[in-house]
Amino acid sequence: MNFTMLYNMFVRDFRKQQKRITLTLIALAWGTLSIMLLLAFGEGLRHQVTVNSRGLGQYIAVLWGGQSSIPFKGLGKGRRVRLIADDVEYLRNRIPEIRNIAGEYSRWGVETRFGEKVLTEHVTGVYPNFEEMRNHIPESGGRMINDLDMEQKRRVAFLGSALKERLFADDDAIGKDIMVNGVPFTVVGVMIKKLQMNSYEGQDIDNLVIPFTTFQSVFGDPWIDNMIYQPHKLEDMKLVEQRIRELMGAKYKFDPKDDRAVSIWDVASGDKEMANIMLGIKIFLGIIGGLTLIIAGVGVANIMYVSVKERTREIGIKMAVGAKRSLILSQFLLEAIIITFLGGAGGMSVAYILTEGFKRVPIQSDVLDLMGRPTVDLSIGLAVVTILGVMGLLSGFFPALRASSVRPVEALRYE
Repeated sequence: MNFTMLYNMFVRDFRKQQKRITLTLIALAWGTLSIMLLLAFGEGLRHQVTVNSRGLGQYIAVLWGGQSSIPFKGLGKGRRVRLIADDVEYLRNRIPEIRNIAGEYSRWGVETRFGEKVLTEHVTGVYPNFEEMRNHIPESGGRMINDLDMEQKRRVAFLGSALKERLFADDDAIGKDIMVNGVPFTVVGVMIKKLQMNSYEGQDIDNLVIPFTTFQSVFGDPWIDNMIYQPHKLEDMKLVEQRIRELMGAKYKFDPKDDRAVSIWDVASGDKEMANIMLGIKIFLGIIGGLTLIIAGVGVANIMYVSVKERTREIGIKMAVGAKRSLILSQFLLEAIIITFLGGAGGMSVAYILTEGFKRVPIQSDVLDLMGRPTVDLSIGLAVVTILGVMGLLSGFFPALRASSVRPVEALRYE
């Protein structure tokens, strides 16, 4: 018996049990819709959190000076540890595991003027490698601070996207001169709009960035506010942190175990923990949807058992005239798979339509920046298809096995 004949049998049986099968199809569609939407919203949230966490930078750590809390070699506790510009090269030359390292100056409340517009802004002095480490990516037509700016202490500025809008509105900022504490600076770049979940000196989009050496000459700060570093390998993050504490302890005379003498924020480890949390949320949502789908699968199995019971005599006649056990098994197995497929396809179609429709609904940007939009990706589709396939096989196998095990003589006696 070929597939066409098996399908015709399914259509005939559907007409006999139209109400029961229809309710099961609806249950399957609802279960599939639930798991698809839950996973889609979970994936959208995970993606948005990942994007936001990378706004500060990938695989980086932030180092601040602090205050000693443990006596060391006759020196009392409570001594201030202040970072200086030379510490950057001091650590770079002694820790080969460091890929990038840079110092950063920071000053709040700096008068910033363009034309008649006067603002009070946050100014930072940074190294050119902030473009890579801290995602200071310029818009097309502009650039970030470069090595020549550092060497020549040029008075150039790189603006955060929000600061650019406050100063210039919709006008082009590249090449324009602004006054920073009465000193003229030329705008050479504007940061692309980015999302940033973490920060330590405010949002980057609000900052006015100038070369590290220029900041030194204009403001004359003897101490830097912090350092940013990035190891070659993420696995070396803890090793690099240990070496930094040892080297800084040797230079500034404090116990390397004194975690208050210098503070280190391991941003990379925090991102990893957040990724694990989001994965857990996604798995939890998938389990909830999966349980709903399993309930629908039980309904498919019940229908197949009822179908076997109502068609016992028919099965006996088929086997009496020579039908093989494999034919009976494949018939009922195919029916279960078709029911599962139709219900699942209906639910997946509705879920896709809803998620695509949701993407076109106008929502406030700050809400989207936090929650993201539901996303149906390949992994979600494969997970749902796998669950449906397993359900179809299991819900049809045991009823089919029972049907194929009926003895013809006993079946013909059944009424």
